[in-house]
Amino acid sequence: MSDQNSEQGPWYQDGLQFTCTQCGNCCTGAPGVVWVDESEIEAIAELTGKSKGEILLMHTRLYAGRRSLTEFANGDCTFFDPEKRGCTIYEARPTQCRTWPFWNSNLESKASWNSLSPDCPGAGKGAFVSFEEIQKRAAQTDL
Repeated sequence: MSDQNSEQGPWYQDGLQFTCTQCGNCCTGAPGVVWVDESEIEAIAELTGKSKGEILLMHTRLYAGRRSLTEFANGDCTFFDPEKRGCTIYEARPTQCRTWPFWNSNLESKASWNSLSPDCPGAGKGAFVSFEEIQKRAAQTDL
C-alpha cells in the first residue's frame, strides 16, 4: 500500500520542514524544464528591463508544446548567476521555482521527499510548512 494517502490523509498531513538555503542546486545540474507562461515572461521582461521578445528569444524554448526557460549546456538556468550562486530574476521567478520543493512528484511518498536531501539541503530542515500551505503550493503546478 502506498504511503501517499491513507484514510487519515496524505503522509505529510502534519506538515513538513523546509527552508531554502539558496544553494542553487535546483537551478543547476541535470537538464530539465521550467515552465513559464505569458504573464511570467512579461514579469521577467519588466524586471530585467528587456523586451518580451528578447526574453522569449534568448531565455526560452518550446518544449512539448509549452514554453520553458533555457539552460546552458551544463544544465544551469540562463538566469542563474554561478558566481553569486543565485537567481538573477528571483523577484519574478516562475511559479515552478516559487513552489519548489512542494511539487506533487516530490510529495508522492515519504521516500520521494527524502530523496531530495542530497541535492536540496533545505528539504526536511528549517521552518515548519503547514499541510495547508503545502497543498496550496502543490496545486499551483503539477510536477
